[in-house]
Amino acid sequence: MFSRSHDDTLESSSLALWIGRGLSGIFALFMALDTAIKLLQLKVVEQSMAALGYPPGMGLPIGGIEAILLVLYLVRRTSVLGAVLFMAIFGGAIASHLRAGDPLLTHVLFGVYLGCFAWGGLWLRDPALRAVFPLRRRERA
Repeated sequence: MFSRSHDDTLESSSLALWIGRGLSGIFALFMALDTAIKLLQLKVVEQSMAALGYPPGMGLPIGGIEAILLVLYLVRRTSVLGAVLFMAIFGGAIASHLRAGDPLLTHVLFGVYLGCFAWGGLWLRDPALRAVFPLRRRERA
């Protein structure tokens, strides 16, 4: 992990800022695509939702919720709120895939992967968030 001096260096690192922007950008693009296919009510969404046990038409309201959360995530002042609320969506998706017996690494944990991109991007871009969730080495006596 990082020592205190690494935390200080990370705060001023433009590399960390750009990696954070990249992670956030990848997350935002993926979520925009996911939201769009749900709002367009594509057949693949209906089939996927049916396989998870959801009734027809549930893709549209979920897509609407995701659209609102994506806007929250993209606005700097509300990005943490957007990330927190996205974790609720991902938790539901994880539970749905577990219940359906889907593969662990590719389906069940996909929400965890998305959460890592969302939070990793925010953490690398925001010194205040790093102050709340610091990475440190355990000090030896």
